[in-house]
Amino acid sequence: MLNRLTDTLNFQTQALTLRAERQRLLASNIANADTPGYQARDIDFARALREATGEVGTPGAMATTQRAHIAPLAGARGESGKEYALQAQTSLDSNGVDMDRERASFADNSVKYEATLRFINGAVRTTLDAMKSHTQG
Repeated sequence: MLNRLTDTLNFQTQALTLRAERQRLLASNIANADTPGYQARDIDFARALREATGEVGTPGAMATTQRAHIAPLAGARGESGKEYALQAQTSLDSNGVDMDRERASFADNSVKYEATLRFINGAVRTTLDAMKSHTQG
């Protein structure tokens, strides 16, 4: 039972961390919308989550052979997980930020971040309620 709870929370924690990283990248893209030559960055969230949870290996990642080794970065936290966003149209200053796409992605990611937080909160609340004795109310 405890493994099931920790597995769920570990998964949601990884998802929350990756959502926060994606939010940071999207905010950086929006902030640099007028910077000549800036190229928008993003992550493939599904792939990064699979890498972060160990479902699929990170290409070119180092493996830990002992428990005392520091684990390599996984998912979007490594530079290899970040990709350049495709440009919808070219601009004269070679800026690759599409503000409509960035705003939509930012809003979508914000909603999903909030949903992940609520899921974690609900799981913890349910566990705490299950641990309460029947005399407490």
